[in-house]
Order: sequence, then structure tokens, then C-alpha cells
Amino acid sequence: MHSNHLLLEEPIRMASILEPSKANFFPAMTKIVGTLGPKSRSVEAISACLKAGMSVARFDFSWGDSEYHQETLENLKASIKATKKLCAVMLDTVGAELQVVNKRETTISLTEDAIVTLTPHQGQEASNEVLPINFGGLAKAVKKGDTIFVGQYLFTGSETTSVWLEVDQVNGDDVICVVKNSATLAGSMFTLHASQVHIDMPTLTDKDKEVISTWGVQNKIDFISLSYTRHAEDVREAREFLSKLGDLSQTQIFAKIENVEGLTHFDEILKEADGIILSRGNLGIDLPPEKVFLFQKAAVHKCNMAGKPAVVTRVVDSMTDNLRPTRAEATDVANAVLDGTDAILLGAETLRGLYPVETISTVGKICAEAGKVFNQDLYFKKTVKFVGEPMTHLEAIASSAVRAAIKVKASVIICFTSSGRAARLIAKYRPTMPVLSVVIPRLKTNQLKWSFSGAFEARQSLIVRGLFPMLADPRHPAESNNATNESVLKVALDHGKASGVIKSHDRVVVCQKVGDASVVKIIELED
Repeated sequence: MHSNHLLLEEPIRMASILEPSKANFFPAMTKIVGTLGPKSRSVEAISACLKAGMSVARFDFSWGDSEYHQETLENLKASIKATKKLCAVMLDTVGAELQVVNKRETTISLTEDAIVTLTPHQGQEASNEVLPINFGGLAKAVKKGDTIFVGQYLFTGSETTSVWLEVDQVNGDDVICVVKNSATLAGSMFTLHASQVHIDMPTLTDKDKEVISTWGVQNKIDFISLSYTRHAEDVREAREFLSKLGDLSQTQIFAKIENVEGLTHFDEILKEADGIILSRGNLGIDLPPEKVFLFQKAAVHKCNMAGKPAVVTRVVDSMTDNLRPTRAEATDVANAVLDGTDAILLGAETLRGLYPVETISTVGKICAEAGKVFNQDLYFKKTVKFVGEPMTHLEAIASSAVRAAIKVKASVIICFTSSGRAARLIAKYRPTMPVLSVVIPRLKTNQLKWSFSGAFEARQSLIVRGLFPMLADPRHPAESNNATNESVLKVALDHGKASGVIKSHDRVVVCQKVGDASVVKIIELED
């Protein structure tokens, strides 16, 4: 009767669906990435976003300069201190993005069947006859009949703020197009997307490199969202660039799949990247609408089996201007969770939307409800089968910890880790209970000064489904005699009790290293 990934107990009492959900310390196992911008950059707004459930803050460098984003980041740091909620930082590169340049920010009205010229001569004023763009090679890339999409800021798909153009002819460097729908474009920048056309621009542009080596290094960013990733080589080049930037060698690279080219090379990209972002706005233009769901399900499944986070974008576009999502959007968020998505990324909804906090809260509630009916048993069996035998040492420990936790109905899994890998492997098996990832700092030196690692690893688990990090006291080593580990365990248990996920007489599964051995143990709490 019900789908494989949906776990519903028979018989279903419809009235039970209407019972109010219990509030929880962890809003949802699925994480929320919020894009910070004009409507969400004050300390008050960011604090409210963190309380509502945002665990990663995205900074989109398609617009705004480093000073503007630095101000926002300083406000984020103040909000983290005030709310005592960890938050990771994601830098979103511009990449091979085509843009219409509208320096005077004039409002442009385009009428159906009118003619408009796309030109690389940026000195010209944007008007309803001419749209200057930031790329000189478009005339060589397109042909008569090709489709070009121009949207305000981000693709909303709303026909009043975005326009479809059809290439009529190419004249030197200019591309002459027929307007397919009437629309009004407002603002300083519109993004342009040529459907299924190869754009000969680097994935990591000079501007991106400059931003990463200045703003990125200064702020020790946790994630880079590599826009318009088309080949595995794009990820390798980005990684090589980061490896020369000190601390940023630890920064994780999330490949953003935005077009058919990225989709074609998906398997190789997944091997190289630390995670995947499915940019459904652009993909929805490159793919026929009836194929979008299929790509999403296949891509998320591949990420799940590889144990790498999958992030889905463009879920509640209508909440940019409205307090409630549409029914289709609410269902879409739930389906993304049931597909196995790790995180939901909010773009325009929090960047310039009227209700950033309400959007995060609504998406969090839908994710939490969907998480309750996720068929973990089936998922676990599929994952074990995919991994095959013999399993690696760590994989065997991780799957055993999850199996034990489910069998004894543990309220939480506590995992001691220094690199974060063990905790991510446990999360890969999608336990039904939260995983407290206790990151044990490691002392390192460059022969001039001592420093502790651990903060990066803790923040990077904030994008993984079901992982909730806490930093242990550096005086307690990860691998040591039982006594010190027990004291770190006590701190973790106290944290769990304070947050309401652990109560008296609960069972807890602990995964830790003792000497050279990895140990999974079950403890029952007393009063």
C-alpha cells in the first residue's frame, strides 16, 4: 500500500495525523542551509534563524562584495555567541555564471514576440532592446532555436520576473532573440542560463580565487559550494588551489550540479567531491520537467551509498513572498527527506524573502515529520548490501553501532571522533536517533606554535543528517585510558540530558576507541 521509503504503522488512524507534534531540542535530523542577505543579516535576524534550525550559513558571492559579506559574518559570530548554537560557513562561488549587466538598475519590461539582443559590449545600457552580458563567447556557443532563460537574482520560475528567449540569429558577437513570454526584470543583476549549451568559462574564476584567498582564508570557511561543476577535474583543481592556502586545506568542497554536463559526469564528480548540491533551479531549465524527480532520486541515492552529504535546493520558492508554502512544496520537502537528503538549502527564501525565520521553521517542521516515517530498516539493509563483504573495520563498527542502537531502542548514539569520519559513517546508516559526535581536539604544531584541530571537523558535521557535534575538552585525549574517556562521556551525557534527548533509564550506545581497538558499548542510565 505505501511506498518503500515510507514507514506507516497499520492500521493508520487518520485522526493521529492531526495530533500536534512535540517540540524537540534538535528541530530535525535533516539540516538546513540558509543564505544570508539583505533580509537576514542583522544579529537579531541571524539569531532567530539559528534558533529556528539553521546550521549552515551560505554566503553567495554572485552579488555583494567582501566587505558586505564580512559585516554579515561578524553578525553571525555575534549570533552564535548569543544563542550558543554552532553554525558552519559556506562560500558559494560565482563560477561559470552568465549575468546580464544592468548598472543603472533600470526596470526592463519585455513583451512576448518582441526582439531583444544579447551583447557582450558591457558599455551599453540595459533596455528592452539590448541586454549586455558578462561573456563574449555566447554567439559561438548557441545556434538558432536554442533556449535562453533570464531570471531575477535566482530562478524563481515565476513568469513575471523571468523570461524565456529563443535564439533567432547570431550577428557577430551579438545574439538576437525572440521573447517567449512577457516579463518585468528589476534589479542590478539577472542570471542567464543557456539550456544544454556548453559555456567555455572556468569553473573557478579569477574573481572566485581572489575571494577564497582573501575572505575565505581570513574566515577559515568550512565549505565551498563549487558552482557549475561540470567535470571531476573542476573539483581536483579547486582542491589543489585550497591545498596551498594553509587552513583551507581542510575546507570541504561541495560540487554544485547545475546542468546536463554535470549530470553526465556525476559519478566521477561524486568520487572527488566531499558532498553534492543539486541545484534544481538551473537543472529544471536544462532537464525536461518530467526528468527532474528521477535525477534527484538517483543522485541522492548515489550520495547516500557513498556516505557523502546530498543537499537539495529550491524547495519553497513561494515562501519568498508568502508565509506558507504551497501544498506541492510541502510535499516536495517531505519527499526529499524520504529520498535520503542530508540538508535542504534555502536561497532566495532567506536571502531576500520576507519571512526568513518562518521559512526555516516551516521547512524544519516538515523535515521532522517526514523523518518520523523514514523506513530506516529497509534503508539499512540496502546500505549493508551495497557496501558488501568483507566490510572495512570502521564500516563494520559504524553499522554495528546503528544496529545495536535500534535493537535496544537507544535514545542517542555517542561517537568519539577526531577526524569526524567515524561519526559520518554512523550517520551514513541513518539511525533513527540523533548521533552526538564528540570531536576530540588533536594537538598539532608547525614547529613555531601549537594549535588544536577539531573546530573544522565539528562544524563540518553540521551539514550531515542526524549528526550533532560538540567539542570535547582538549585535555582529554581521544585514545587513552578508560578514566579520561569516561569523563568526556559524562560531559556528553550531561549535554544530552540538558538538551532533553537523554532521560533517566534511557539506553545509550557509545562508539569509541580504546587503545588500538574500536569499541561499541551499550550503557543504561540510572536516576
